[in-house]
Amino acid sequence: MARTLDFPGYASDVIRAFFNGGVLLTTKADDVVNSMTIGWGSVGMEWNKPIFTAYIREGRHTVSLLEKNPEFTISVPKGPAAKEILNICGSRSGRDVNKIEESGIQLVEPRVVSVPAVAQLPLTLECRVLYTQAQEIDRMLPDEQKWYPQDKPSTFVGANKDTHIAYYAEIVDAYLL
Repeated sequence: MARTLDFPGYASDVIRAFFNGGVLLTTKADDVVNSMTIGWGSVGMEWNKPIFTAYIREGRHTVSLLEKNPEFTISVPKGPAAKEILNICGSRSGRDVNKIEESGIQLVEPRVVSVPAVAQLPLTLECRVLYTQAQEIDRMLPDEQKWYPQDKPSTFVGANKDTHIAYYAEIVDAYLL
């Protein structure tokens, strides 16, 4: 049985996970479920709502799924099983492989959104996108532009040519599995 968490209680766990290897973002559209490891994100308040902001490179398969269904779940790692899942989901493209099957992820029925949670990563945030914003290289300071050298195509795992899209999503539910 899932237990609902209050916003301040889980925010520090999510932030800590980013410093220790990232979190898992899962999307679902047209019966396709895909997870990816993200290392750029934040938790905060905007529009008087709890917000999770995920930064995803424009060329990622996840972007095409979010365009069809602007919902996602965030699964925060805890324990040894999480490391292998994060490794697989952060080093392969969902265009080429089924990362859910390859990583052994066990999907759990969501409570509010249409995107499942991940059993092995128990701290779950269910999120609904409210706003997106593509980054613009020419508006960045030179030190930040270094994250976007133009030598790897957008579809390549580890690509660095394209910028990120910021997905500002309301956290509509949060719980431990």
